[in-house]
This record gives sequence, structure tokens and C-alpha cells, in this order.
Amino acid sequence: MKAAVRSRYGPPEVIGLSEAEKPAIKDDEILVKIHATTVNRTDCALRAAKPFFWRLSTGLIRPRARIIGTEFAGEIEAVGAGVTSFRTGDRVFGYNDRGFGAHAQYMAIHRDGMLAAMPAGLTYEEAAPSTEGAQYALAMIRTAKVRSGQSVLVYGATGGIGSAAVQLLKSRGAAVTAVCATKDVGLVTGLGADRVVDYTAGDFTKDEQEYDVVIDAVGKSTFGRCKRLLKPRGIYVSSELGPMAQNLFLVLLTPILRGRRVVFPFPRNGPEMARHFKELIESGQFRPVIDRRYPLDEIVEAHRYVETGQKTGNVVIVVDHPE
Repeated sequence: MKAAVRSRYGPPEVIGLSEAEKPAIKDDEILVKIHATTVNRTDCALRAAKPFFWRLSTGLIRPRARIIGTEFAGEIEAVGAGVTSFRTGDRVFGYNDRGFGAHAQYMAIHRDGMLAAMPAGLTYEEAAPSTEGAQYALAMIRTAKVRSGQSVLVYGATGGIGSAAVQLLKSRGAAVTAVCATKDVGLVTGLGADRVVDYTAGDFTKDEQEYDVVIDAVGKSTFGRCKRLLKPRGIYVSSELGPMAQNLFLVLLTPILRGRRVVFPFPRNGPEMARHFKELIESGQFRPVIDRRYPLDEIVEAHRYVETGQKTGNVVIVVDHPE
């Protein structure tokens, strides 16, 4: 099979398209014929091992997983003897952060992985970017315990996480202020934002409104900068650890101060999560935003583009299977 393979950590150029062995599945695994996948921030961080702590789980000197990639959509090619919930030929989508491997024509995933039948009416390319950003967005919303009627500011509202957060917050009845560039005002308004702050026109942290929750969906700000935006008991949550991993320490410190506080999300994966996103998509409450599409043999260019930090929504990789 064709796959995007790397044998060392580094820039996008460490990845090369080559022939790889088709996965042999175990009794509790499923073989998926990949039709579409994505390149996201997680893939870029894993490829480069930045921050360095990635190496503690992926290989200290060299990466253990030669083929990365987490999000996917495709059809089931084969199932192990112990799999009863799926059948050969099923159209599925999901997220595989246990073994990775989605940047290839075929991938094995455990039967208890984040996998579900594809949402009705979506193509493979539309379904593939439905999980990675959305699961982080949902984890942030749940960790902050956002309720109907609360006011929430989303910084980075056009990324994979932010564009999902705006939609998921609206489905909960929150009042959403989206922070984005001028060119994306129409996009975030269409996603449901009640108010838009253009960060190219000034510092968004000087906004005069106060919020119950501030979501930093790109990890480019800090609690210190955003604190003035929060109500006296407001909550700050970021997609990243922050400078010197400060957000983990602030999670412990800020509750003691009994005022504005920091929480940190830990996504929960599993088949029920994939089914949840399927239901949200089919009900019209969520739709992944797609920026660009690349064929698998241009995946290096996709990595380069994602690393610019300028993508809007998601970058999809189309995986062909010539007959």
C-alpha cells in the first residue's frame, strides 16, 4: 500500500510517500480502507516532536510510529474474529490516536476505538475532518461546564478547534463572541457567532465585554492576558499547555485564589464520541469547515501549509485507490 512514511523527527520534508506493508489485523481490530484523512496541528507536533515531551510516548530518539495521521473516513476492508459491531463494506469515520496510521491507504484500528458509521449525506472528504478539532472543542466546553445563556469568547474561531467550538457552543445555547481576522468575519457569523471581534483591528484582550468563559482554541494567548476579559468567577481554558506549561500549574493554583480560574481539557475517546459527532452532524448542529484538499502524494505541502498557522478549519488529504 502507499503511505506517508517518516523514520525520524523533523520538518515536513522528513515525510516521504512510499510502499508500506498493509496492516495485518488482530481478532479485536478492524482494517479500514482510507479514502480521506487530514493533516492537523497534532500531526505536525507528532512529526516534529515539538514540544519535546512528545518523545516520552512516541520514541525518545526515533519515532516508533512510522506512519502518522489520526482522522479518517473510509470503508471497512476486513474485521477480526472478535468484532461484531461492524461488517466488511461499512462506511465509517473516526479518530485513531492509539496507533495512528491514517496517512496511508489502509489502517488498523481497535474495535473500541473512536469509530462510527459515517453521517448520512456526507462524502468521505467531508466526514474525515469531523473528529480531531471537534473532540478538543467539546472537551474544552465540557471542562468549562458551559451552560445555556452563558457568554463565551472563542479566540482562534476559524481553526479546526475554534470553528467546531463556535458551533457546539451555539448548540448549547451560549452567547458566542468569535475572535478572527477581517476576511473570516462572514465565515464565523455563518457558523453562529453572535458577535465578532477582529483581532487585526486591535488587541482582542482589550474588549470591553466580560465573559463567563474564554476559550483559547489556538493556544496563542495566556491566562494573564485574558484575565481581564473574565467575570469575577470566569473560566479560562486553552488548547495548549502555555509557556513553560503554565496552564497545568494554574489549574492547581487558581482555585485556591477563589476568583477567575484556569481549567485544562482531557478529551475522552471511544465509539460513543464518534457516534455523538455523527448525531450532531445529522441534526445540523455541527459541520466541519474545510480549507484545502491535497492528494496523498502532496502531503508534505499540506504539512507546510498547516504549520503557517493560517488555515481556516481543516486540511483534507484525499487518498486514491486506483483499480
